[in-house]
Amino acid sequence: MGTRLKVLGVFKTLHRTRMVVFKDDDRALTAARLKINEEFRKNKNETSEENIQKLIKMGSDVDIVLRQSVVQMEHVTKNKLLLRPRKDLLLENVPYCDKPREKS
Repeated sequence: MGTRLKVLGVFKTLHRTRMVVFKDDDRALTAARLKINEEFRKNKNETSEENIQKLIKMGSDVDIVLRQSVVQMEHVTKNKLLLRPRKDLLLENVPYCDKPREKS
């Protein structure tokens, strides 16, 4: 796949991720859109293939961090927050065990 298509793919993926991660938060959606567009615009004249590959990798890494690390919270009262995790962040509830398993 050509470099241009990879760059456009990362751009579109970041915008799709933004829509999922910041769902129903207009301020965060706008800030993320502006930041994504700003970073791509800032590097649009990059010609070094090596630097372009690094930027593509960084964009992919940002996508992963957003999907795996960002959780939405909403102020309910002055001292209370409501956690709104996405379904893809919820994990099976596995009890913690201090003792390592014995090898069989």
